[in-house]
Amino acid sequence: MKFANMSDKDRDFTSHRVPSASLVIEELKELWGMALPITAMNCLVFVRAVVSVLFLGRLGSLELAGGALSIGFTNITGYSVLVGLASGLEPVCSQAYGSKNWDLLSLSLQRMIMILFFASIPISLLWLNLETIMVFIGQDREITSMAATYCIYSLPDLLTNTLLQPLRVFLRSQKVTKPMMYCTLAAVFFHIPLNYVMVMVMGLGVPGVAMASVLTNMNMVVLLVGYVWASGRWEMRWTGGIGGVCGGVGPLLKLAVPSCLGICLEWWWYEIVTVMAGYLPNPNLAVAATGILIQTTSMMYTVPMALAGCVSARVGNELGAGKPYKAKLAAMVALSCAFLIGIINVTWTVILRDRWAVLFTKDDLLKGLVASVLPIVGLCELGNCPQTTGCGILRGTARPAIGAHINLGSFYFVGTPVAVGLAFLLKLGFKGLWFGLLSAQVACALSILYVVLVRTDWEVEALNAMKLTSIEMSGACNEVGDDREYQKNEEMKGLLMMNGNGNVDDVL
Repeated sequence: MKFANMSDKDRDFTSHRVPSASLVIEELKELWGMALPITAMNCLVFVRAVVSVLFLGRLGSLELAGGALSIGFTNITGYSVLVGLASGLEPVCSQAYGSKNWDLLSLSLQRMIMILFFASIPISLLWLNLETIMVFIGQDREITSMAATYCIYSLPDLLTNTLLQPLRVFLRSQKVTKPMMYCTLAAVFFHIPLNYVMVMVMGLGVPGVAMASVLTNMNMVVLLVGYVWASGRWEMRWTGGIGGVCGGVGPLLKLAVPSCLGICLEWWWYEIVTVMAGYLPNPNLAVAATGILIQTTSMMYTVPMALAGCVSARVGNELGAGKPYKAKLAAMVALSCAFLIGIINVTWTVILRDRWAVLFTKDDLLKGLVASVLPIVGLCELGNCPQTTGCGILRGTARPAIGAHINLGSFYFVGTPVAVGLAFLLKLGFKGLWFGLLSAQVACALSILYVVLVRTDWEVEALNAMKLTSIEMSGACNEVGDDREYQKNEEMKGLLMMNGNGNVDDVL
């Protein structure tokens, strides 16, 4: 029997078998071995953003306001879109890696780079017209002019992210996370000196802050490309020629666009909360408190975001390898971790609610407002952690459209009406907005958990992964002691197909 000498780590198990404690521990090691470096990387990226804001603040209040406006605009119209589209690469790369389909792994990266390049063209037009757009909607002209300057000097970052975001997904799908952390650490280490030289020494002001951020991202890309090249993880294969690469863009977009919508719909809702806060009786106080709370949620989001990306890779790897119940185990372990993280967030937001705002402001009214709402934000994270992880599981099973529909319904057909009704109609004010977010997170979490826990047939998902990566199994599912193994079909179908000349024609 070929599987006689296989360890539990290398084999799947049947639906009737309860996973052993050793399997659960092994999965925890796999998951957090990937997630901890990604969490550290996300924290470093957060630190880089904070450094940029600090240098903007040193230049003056006008520069800080203009930079903040530009950062918000570029996040909504640019970075969220590129990150969202790149996440569509997760199911293909993770399942291709699990099935050892190296051609598909390489081709998918090339296709996503091309998709992001063309997506950056209309985004760049928006960035170039920031001043016109903001003046049209009634923003202050001086602040808008400063924001436009920052935005124009940030334009090269679109090309940088065209390479950076797909590379991160490509490596994470292969369980390569520590090198990403080290590359990010090296790039962020030089971010402060870059800002100091360009802003303080060269006196470039706001353009200097923007260019320093661009150069830091460029350093990340150079380091990552250098690692990929030196490690031999990606050979430049133009399998089937440029026509083959272009021919598969359409089907890849069917995964990328829903992934993008799922991420952007949630991301954009936080900006809507900021806008609604501006219509409350004391708008300056409400908007300032919203800024502090959004920064707090961004900090708390670093862990579930890393967990979601890594469980997407783990689920995709196992499904691609034809191990549906190992994929299910990965999903269940990740969801359990997500609930634990959510409980930790609720606990510290309740305990530290009176002390947290002191880190951001000395205003007593502002501190009181933040303290009154922080426990609600903690409860939101109790829903957000499993919801974010569940979205990662859905991407790993190549079903991002479900996550997009759930986010649309939860945030815009549940959260928005509740927030408006409580804050403005029932006069709950600032708390009402965050109760709206809480209702959205609860609806989102329950819907996604229902799909993952009740409506997911893991054997069917393994068969779908087989189709996605052009791998056919010689049996339905491999079981303990079963000597049947998965084999590559001689006649490639689906994603990689042979044409009449013996070349590979790609349809994804």
